Amino acid sequence: MNVSTPIWRPTPERMANARMRAFMQRLQPASASPLDAYDSLYRFSLSQPAAFWGGLWDYLGLRGEKGGLVVDDPLRLPGARWFPQARLNFAENLLPRDDAADALVFRNEQGMRRALSWRMLQQQVAACAHALESAGVRPGDRVAGYLPNVPEAIVAMLATTSIGAIWCACSPDYGVASCLDRLRQVEPKVLFTTNGYVHGGRFHDLADKSREIAAALPGLARTVTVAYPGSTLPDDENLSYEAFLAGRPCRIAWKRFPFDHPAFILFSSGTTGTPKCIVHGAGGSLLQTLKELALHCDVHPEERVMYLTTTGWMVWNVMASALGLGATVILYDGSPAFPSTSALWDLVDDEDIAVLRIVPRLIEQYQAAGLRPRDSHRLASLKCIQAGSSPLSSRHYEYVYREIKEDVHLMSPAGGTDIMGTLATGSPISPVWAGEIQVLSLGMKVEVYDDSGRPVVGQPGELVCTQAFPSVPVAFWNDDGSRLHAAYFQQIPGAWRHGDWARLTAHGGLIIEGRSDATLNVNGIRIGTSEIYRALQGLELVTEAAAVECPGPDGTSIVLFVVLREGNQLSGTLAADIRNAIRTGATSRHIPASIVQVDDLPRSSNGKVSEVAIRDFLAGRPTRHRDGLLNPEALDRLAASSLTTH
Repeated sequence: MNVSTPIWRPTPERMANARMRAFMQRLQPASASPLDAYDSLYRFSLSQPAAFWGGLWDYLGLRGEKGGLVVDDPLRLPGARWFPQARLNFAENLLPRDDAADALVFRNEQGMRRALSWRMLQQQVAACAHALESAGVRPGDRVAGYLPNVPEAIVAMLATTSIGAIWCACSPDYGVASCLDRLRQVEPKVLFTTNGYVHGGRFHDLADKSREIAAALPGLARTVTVAYPGSTLPDDENLSYEAFLAGRPCRIAWKRFPFDHPAFILFSSGTTGTPKCIVHGAGGSLLQTLKELALHCDVHPEERVMYLTTTGWMVWNVMASALGLGATVILYDGSPAFPSTSALWDLVDDEDIAVLRIVPRLIEQYQAAGLRPRDSHRLASLKCIQAGSSPLSSRHYEYVYREIKEDVHLMSPAGGTDIMGTLATGSPISPVWAGEIQVLSLGMKVEVYDDSGRPVVGQPGELVCTQAFPSVPVAFWNDDGSRLHAAYFQQIPGAWRHGDWARLTAHGGLIIEGRSDATLNVNGIRIGTSEIYRALQGLELVTEAAAVECPGPDGTSIVLFVVLREGNQLSGTLAADIRNAIRTGATSRHIPASIVQVDDLPRSSNGKVSEVAIRDFLAGRPTRHRDGLLNPEALDRLAASSLTTH
């Protein structure tokens, strides 16, 4: 592949039909210079924030009272007030239709399909909202979900936000302790729970866990149990979802709240301390998620959107917002590679999915299996693939365009829970360069600072945002503002410090080098871990890696943990190849002192490899919030005597 040329360019037809192009035309009267490319729109979004965000409200047709003022001081970060006179209802804006077309389609790995029309969705949301109010839920109260990715989770979230209460959720693959670490902090009044979920070919019974969680939350007024599709609840179950909604009115009178009225509490991964309870306002959440979907992903009405996600991940919130564009949301539960590695692509064809979100690890699985969806499937509807949760390597880009689809917009967004949005993302009207996140997100003044606090391009540093944006968290729950300020603003005054180590590229894109708290400090030299990972991309036998620093009597050294393709063992020859690749692709300072083969790496709740957990393990420290890891058993295997080390 020629790295001096883009790996993909949008066709003139795609560019002409992109929603971003229509938005540019709408904003053009407010701009003194032509808005004819992504770069010009991005510059406008920063230089004219009121015109940009106010214009976005109008373009999206948000329902509510916008008010006359968009932002009081866009340079004040933190502290800028957005749409201070506005009134809106989050749920009202996600329910723009009331017809018989599909709003939600549930699919799972067992082949089950269940559709919910827009009219049925409206009716269930109304009934659930009335039921919540009858249970004593008032604006500002918390309603929690311990649910798989089923339609009832969407209904409960919309009903909660419709009455001004705050929605929060834990994925059902969390352990009891991990859930309680989160839910005890926010004291929900109502808990929606489930009897189980499916994954990897079996039903995982959660009845006992659900009861244990409910019993440990003394402030609960109601526990509502959702039967997993295709299953039944025992006769002695306390209150079923159907019984909770039964007899309730199916119409709702929308109540409108201030722009910053709390709508969601999102939980951090919890691998570096007690999970943070991040409170997001309705207006900022709505604008950021719809901006991402409409402009960056180019979602149109009637199109079908599917994200591989759990209900406890911020990505689920973004996916749900596609309803606000009149799109159909496909809810998938289970393993995307069961009963076969091609199952996901069968689903793309069956449901005519236009926008699909997956994770880089799944691309690795497809590549290892020799899967070629472009030969085995139509994929005619598929126009955009997002691959998020961890950096997407050049090797991933090459595989997607070679073996999945040649004309598809591949994007690798970076942002997350803290901002209910992205800092860098995709553009449907711009070229894609392998190994880079395509563009900086509209309305987000993203910079990279070196150690002296100066903005730099082409070298790694702290990823920051230096201008106010509407989705700055409203608060941390039960915080006077000091913890929020310390988390994001204390280290670099006047800037949002995101916690990533990153590098701006000559093409105007971004490369994530790793988390700042996982950046290696080897005898005084800071090293981004992704520089090591990129150097390994040409080694087909290495599927994943994690580099951590290890202090010793002679100073700090690097230990590299590697996962190899199935059936391979780390030999002296391969270890030498790994070190040579790192020396060539990075520097001699990046070369690990030890290379350790493992069969898996510990991951946080959003699927990212937790270098911090590995570092704690090597230092002999207890892993903080081990239960917050998706696979804590991977840490146990790090200590196994069978590991191969070179």
